Amino acid sequence: MRRVQSSDLPGTTLTTLVRRYGAGEPLSCEPVAQGLLNRGYRLSTTRGRFFLKHHLDDDPGAPDRIEHQHRVTARLGDLGLPVVPPVQDASGRTVAVVEGRCYALHPWVDGRHRDGGELSRAQSRRLGALLGLVHVGLDRVVPVPGTERTAHASADPEETFVLIEELLARIRARRRRDCFDELAEHRLRERRDLLRRHAHRRPPAGAEPVAGWVHGDFHPLNLLYRDREPWEPVAIVDWDRLAVQPRAEEAVRAAAIFFLRPGGALDLVKIRAYARAYRAATGAAADEMAAAVHRVWWERLNDFWMLRWRYQLRDRRTDPQFPAAAALVVWWTDRYEAVRDAFCA
Repeated sequence: MRRVQSSDLPGTTLTTLVRRYGAGEPLSCEPVAQGLLNRGYRLSTTRGRFFLKHHLDDDPGAPDRIEHQHRVTARLGDLGLPVVPPVQDASGRTVAVVEGRCYALHPWVDGRHRDGGELSRAQSRRLGALLGLVHVGLDRVVPVPGTERTAHASADPEETFVLIEELLARIRARRRRDCFDELAEHRLRERRDLLRRHAHRRPPAGAEPVAGWVHGDFHPLNLLYRDREPWEPVAIVDWDRLAVQPRAEEAVRAAAIFFLRPGGALDLVKIRAYARAYRAATGAAADEMAAAVHRVWWERLNDFWMLRWRYQLRDRRTDPQFPAAAALVVWWTDRYEAVRDAFCA
């Protein structure tokens, strides 16, 4: 077997994996992405092209959890949804554990990512319908444990105020501040004022949304489109956050990512088309969508995960996302009714 080694994947690990999956002899292995939850490699062998995924989750239960995700996506594929089920080894397993690390091998899919700015209104409708079919399909292929109505507590503003002060202290203690630090301090102070004015709008306890299995991380980097006309989705990838959550909230979160403009505004025309298609596919009522909009808006108002990564974890990978995401909170608050109506009308 030819010895091939990527820049950060041991050659012995690659050899073990290729043999376990019966994928031929490796010809090349190149890193293609380094996500927050996994690493990916483009693997070429004598039997074809593959995507080798290294799951960074080191929890002892990770292999069983990932196998569950794989079974679910395979069932969705049987329903005709664009997913990429993994390759099985000779024993039928899809997860390989090598030196304590979890790997999975998927067929390679040619395609590219597209954000909402590249989609037409018709394509935005198809996107909403696709997510709706995912939710409907999940209802068919995997049972929801317990009851479908699950309590999901909203953010506590008092805890958010404490976090804001901690982040501000960390920024002010920096010896050399850059333009990102200046923007972060401005947005934190601005958000503190917004939260003081709107703290009374916290979603009430006991207003339990309809929950079901969701993808958990539906955004442009987890959806591949055909790289030629007509643009059609060919693969929904990265099901690491498959979980039972409020379904309509996933629809709102996804739209707030897909249709976010660089300056922090949402494309409400495309969102309206997307939301109507989602509601038609799932039967979600207007009041369910309105409640989801409110909860996601409140979540964003209290959320500083990107700043926590930078200032608490010293991880700057999310820095480029912060300017637009922070501006969105202000824009959304000023146009709350218009955003709600785009999802509900």
